[in-house]
Amino acid sequence: MTITADTPPTPPTRNTPVALARGFLTGGVIGASLAAFVVGTLIESVPLCVGGVGLLLAYGLIAFLASVPRRFREAGVVPCTALAVVESLEAVGSDATSDVAVRFDVTVAPDGARAYRVAFTQDINLADLPGYRRGGVVVVQYPPDRPWRVRIVKRPAPEWEERVAGARIDSARGPVLSEPSASCAVGFVTLLALLLAAAGVVLLYRADLFDEAASSTPPVTPSSSSSSTMESSASATVTLGPNQSFLDKGELRKAVGSLAKGTDARAALTVVVQERQLSVVYAPTGTQAPAFDPDSPPYDRFPTLVEEATSSLGAGSPQTWRLTVEPLSGSVTIRVDVTGAGGAAWLEADGQGTVVRRTPAH
Repeated sequence: MTITADTPPTPPTRNTPVALARGFLTGGVIGASLAAFVVGTLIESVPLCVGGVGLLLAYGLIAFLASVPRRFREAGVVPCTALAVVESLEAVGSDATSDVAVRFDVTVAPDGARAYRVAFTQDINLADLPGYRRGGVVVVQYPPDRPWRVRIVKRPAPEWEERVAGARIDSARGPVLSEPSASCAVGFVTLLALLLAAAGVVLLYRADLFDEAASSTPPVTPSSSSSSTMESSASATVTLGPNQSFLDKGELRKAVGSLAKGTDARAALTVVVQERQLSVVYAPTGTQAPAFDPDSPPYDRFPTLVEEATSSLGAGSPQTWRLTVEPLSGSVTIRVDVTGAGGAAWLEADGQGTVVRRTPAH
């Protein structure tokens, strides 16, 4: 039996207005849901987060329920059965099982209708794959209203097996039908709706978002750069203004450097540092008392020493601290004294700022 191919049917077209409307609605729901969840997380609004997730779930449920009647109608339609000749086949993928996805290009020759070309992908068992070859005749089925949704019948009825044995089908001319896909216009409309919906949610809650951002930013307290210096031939004192501390980076080094400006270099007997006050006692001229260069102590290490003394020696809080630099036994010694609710404690470091002794509170 020879089946001659005729002019193929027109490729399927989609209902563009319906597809555009569905794409716009889908994009809007997804954009609004995601934006609501993100905004709700940022402003710590549980109802908004739950609403965003609930909207997406509700839309998915409605879409599924709306498709149920169509699924029942499609299940009740008796598929058309026809012979087809394999024009080409190509394995396009596989999974962890014994099946492999095969891309078929076939000419379908329905009884009493025009033959047409169609391309589709179907999973074929590896053991059955050698039975499919180019030019071979197979039995296929498809819905009457969707001739592009073709599937090869792997176990045809005996009468169809007899027809396959004696059939010869001529190749049909193109175009080759395939499963319709969403157009670029639908994708563009979906993306546009997603962005518009997300922007709408953000604009709706912009006041809460900006308030949240402002509250999460630590307030910047304007610090006063004013400080006072009192200096004489015997001593010098630098007092910082409000909102300043000698534990701030570089503050100590800057204050000590300012004392030496315009004066001859003088040796120091003692340097005492507190939160906002620096005191230097100079060695009298011609004295033989142990003294040291006031620029020599490791001032960059002082904040670390104070932090260790106030946090690890058990003095408790509230507490006060005092750092003293003195030339004891011929070498510079740094001592940090801490007094708090738990008692008095102190630690001692050498001239390089290395801790050599700790005395916890008692």
